[in-house]
Amino acid sequence: MPEITVYTTRSCPYCRSAKALLTHKGATFQEIDVSDDPEKRAEMTRKANGSYTVPQIWIGAMHVGGSDDLHALDSAGKLDPLLG
Repeated sequence: MPEITVYTTRSCPYCRSAKALLTHKGATFQEIDVSDDPEKRAEMTRKANGSYTVPQIWIGAMHVGGSDDLHALDSAGKLDPLLG
């Protein structure tokens, strides 16, 4: 399974939804909470080409985007192959 990184904040319902989907799929992921860490949020924004909303999700080197993007991949049957 590829390395999965999810940038989140504590109070974000979309973050919880994305993490729940990944957990349901049996995927392990690294969660980086940017709630009180401006340096980590700036890092996320740079990596996400300017996107500053959370969650921001990477599967391996692929930037998936946010929760809606992750769920769209799943609905299209494209998430499972990415997860291996």
